[in-house]
Formats: sequence, structure tokens, C-alpha cells
Amino acid sequence: MDVMSLCGLVGVMAYPDIDPVALQLGPVAIRWYSLAYLVGLLGGMYLMRRRADQEHVPYTADDAYDFLVWCTVGLLLGARLGLVLFYYPEMIWQSPHRILAMWEGGMSFHGGAIGVLVATLLFCRRRGIPFLQFADEITAAAPLGLLAGRVANFINGELWGRTSDVPWAMVFPSGGPEPRHPSQLYEALTEGLLLLILVNVVRARFQRSTGPGVVAGTFLTGYAVARFSMEFFREPDDHLGFLFLGATMGQLLTLPMLIAGIVLISRGIKAGPEARRAQGA
Repeated sequence: MDVMSLCGLVGVMAYPDIDPVALQLGPVAIRWYSLAYLVGLLGGMYLMRRRADQEHVPYTADDAYDFLVWCTVGLLLGARLGLVLFYYPEMIWQSPHRILAMWEGGMSFHGGAIGVLVATLLFCRRRGIPFLQFADEITAAAPLGLLAGRVANFINGELWGRTSDVPWAMVFPSGGPEPRHPSQLYEALTEGLLLLILVNVVRARFQRSTGPGVVAGTFLTGYAVARFSMEFFREPDDHLGFLFLGATMGQLLTLPMLIAGIVLISRGIKAGPEARRAQGA
């Protein structure tokens, strides 16, 4: 019995079996997941470029273009190394030649975030740009990539949710016969679209009346809350399962982000706009 027939019998929504390859050019296959990275990186650069001439923005249009390269390298290296360190540490001694094998698939958001953080610190030091002010601008664009990435996860039929009997549950090709939450779409909505709206509302309404770091703190806090919540619908990694106090690895990794976000928001509110003006914005 195929998946479509099974869905009809159990009364759940059919998973739209989309080819993970978006475009085939001879031997070169362009996957939706790769396009998601391009959408996030180029879309983020476009937003930063458009805002470069605003009075309180601490970088130039050329800086926005140049940072794209730094961000790409930091993101890819960090996401892959984060996957190995957080989820598959045994790879370090069992098959170290696979650590940077990005073509095999597998990336970690938290690792990618650390990679971008390191790239941003180095870039700001090199260009003489105030780090927190620059971080505010980056994080105002970052949810675009999260939105695209989670949609790509759904297209790939990966990172599916826990079993469920909700009317919109789906039988994923690689998830067994049980209907499951389409948790990738939940994350696309919360970590992507809603977070994008939230951080840009904060940027537009409160950035000039607070010190630097409030927008970045909002992003970190918002992502942590969204990811922690959505992990209750997402199936834990098979080889890790539930960890400390029944939490998943994804939930545990959000806790430092939540703490950092709250600290940045608190410091930015207390510092006030004088701190931003003191840094030359």
C-alpha cells in the first residue's frame, strides 16, 4: 500500500511528495535545501544593503556586500562543525574525514549561529564597526534564512514531528506508517515568519530609543522560546532521544541563547540611546 492510500484510510493529510532536487543541470543537482541557504544569505544581504544609508546604521553598502562572504563561510563551517560536536561527536575519532563532508547533508542551526557570531566579531574588528549595532542589523534579517530552511526541511521530508492524530498530521515517507506533526512548518511559522515580524517591529519602534543589542537580544530570546516550544512537537533524534529532565538536545541548546538574549535586552534598555550615540551611530 502506498503512502497516498494509507493517508486516505487513516484520514490524515497526504504529504506532498516534492522532489528534493529543484533543478537538474546534467550531472549537477541543485537541491531545495541549497536554494534555502541562498535565499537566506542573499535575502539577508539585500535587506542590509537597503538599510545601509539609514542614519543610525553603522555600516556601508560595501560592508553589506563584503559581509556576505564572511557570513557564508562562518555559517557553513559552524553549521557542519556544530552538527558533529552537538549530535555526532563520535565522528571525530571514528571518521574524521567526514567532519567537513557537507555534501552528505546535515547542519546544525546552533553551530551555524556560533559560526556567524565568530565571523561577525572578526569582520567588525577588521572594519571598525561596533559589534552590537551590527548584530542588531544581522539578526533583523536572519529569520529569512530560518523560514526558507524549515520549508526546505519539509520538502526533504526530514526532521518530522512526533506521532499525532490532529487532522493535519501527515505520513512522511521516511517517518514510518504513523501520521506525524508537520513540525517543520510549525518552525517555519514561528522561528521564521513570526520571528521576522517581531524583530523588525522592535527594530523600527525601539532601536533608536534603546542601547545597542536590544534587537539581537529579541532575536535570541524569540528563537529560544519558539524552538523550545516547537521541540514538543518534533521527534527527537533517534540516537539521542530525550536527555536531561526529558528535554531534547534542541531544547538544551536554546537555554544559553535565552539567557544571552535576556541579558542583551536588559543591558540595552538600561543603557538607553546615549550608549548608541557614544559608539558613533
